[in-house]
Amino acid sequence: MPSASTGAPVTAGAAASVPVTVSAPTTVPTAADGADSRMAPGGPGYRRMSFALFLAGVATFALLYSTQALLPLISSDFAVSASRASWTVSAATGGLALFVLPMSALSERFGRRTVMTASLAVAVTVGLLVPFAPSIGALVVLRAVQGAALAGLPASATAYLAEEVRPKALITAIGLFVAGNSVGGMSGRIITGWVAQEWGWRVAVGTIGLIAVGCAVAFRVLLPAPRHFARGSLRPRVLARTVRDHLANPLLCRLYAIGALFMMVFGGVYTVIGYRLGEAPFSLPQGIVGSVFLVYLVGTVSASTAGRLAGRLGRRGSLYLAGATTTAGLLLSLAGSLALVLLGLVLITAGFFAGHAVASSSVSHTAKTGRAQASALYQSAYYIGSSAGSTLGAVAFHAGGWAGTVAMGLFAVLGVVSITLFGSRAARTAARRVPAPAH
Repeated sequence: MPSASTGAPVTAGAAASVPVTVSAPTTVPTAADGADSRMAPGGPGYRRMSFALFLAGVATFALLYSTQALLPLISSDFAVSASRASWTVSAATGGLALFVLPMSALSERFGRRTVMTASLAVAVTVGLLVPFAPSIGALVVLRAVQGAALAGLPASATAYLAEEVRPKALITAIGLFVAGNSVGGMSGRIITGWVAQEWGWRVAVGTIGLIAVGCAVAFRVLLPAPRHFARGSLRPRVLARTVRDHLANPLLCRLYAIGALFMMVFGGVYTVIGYRLGEAPFSLPQGIVGSVFLVYLVGTVSASTAGRLAGRLGRRGSLYLAGATTTAGLLLSLAGSLALVLLGLVLITAGFFAGHAVASSSVSHTAKTGRAQASALYQSAYYIGSSAGSTLGAVAFHAGGWAGTVAMGLFAVLGVVSITLFGSRAARTAARRVPAPAH
């Protein structure tokens, strides 16, 4: 089976030498050059690094989506509609999407660990201010600032992993970071659901802010100092050329679109699900609605096993399977049975996290220079998809109920499949053009 849904090589370990900056690329030693000093499973520092980035992922998603499970309460408190309340989610993800590229440039100059630490520090500080927002407008502004601060995490984390972890372990390492995202998203929603049921949404988001403070401190203590980072330049011309080159790469553009479309489905479903489960025929209390997010554990498993899945099915096969799983989940969620709705959420979550892990690791594998910028462009597209999904999912729910949100999701999955098919065809066409070696 061809290796990539978009024409990428089949194994994550194919890249032997990786330039790590836009202005002064350096080559990391490979097995061919001698001992590879980068981290690998079981080796020195790998466990600390994995746990540190796992905690960063927990904090990022817990903060980023801290209001998502609370939207019905926020709607009631400020007397606004679901679509208006959804901006507390869209503003955060939109802020992240807008600032991820500039923050990745700062990480080229000042270092991945420094930028990630500063980003978490600002984000948790804003998180402690969010509970005191006096109006829906002020809440949306604070959430936008928080999202912009968190922009320093995703692209810098994947660039750090690409530089510090051996290629064969890259998908697994990124999968663990994504797994941290799923745990953060799950725990944040469950905690806010139960806390809000007793003390209101303001205490709930304040609790998440305190948890994120602990994660941020542990992250900074545990993360090993980078050994393969080469300081780059902040020159706008160099950055613009790197971004232009990435956007001119058809494979990278397809991966960016795939990430955005997967996240559009996920953002739309989880923005609206609280409203659906809180209304007839389910009429679940806030604490139980928050507990529904336990299905994120499925995402933790699917993200952390994405490397093995890609090894068996190839990236193309993995993305097809992720799309099919997400589609099945969307259709099941239309049922009037709570058990079937929950099963649908399980499948949607598993499909999304598997697809995201494969697509994001493919970006890191494909980009040979300016990896932080390549990852930043993926994260920007990904969170634009989240913002669009949160807003469009709420609008579709207002217009057509849950069926409207599902229709939006199915349209996005159709886009993933179409892009994958196009990429596979392009890869086969390119392979036929390669002349056979002379004998």
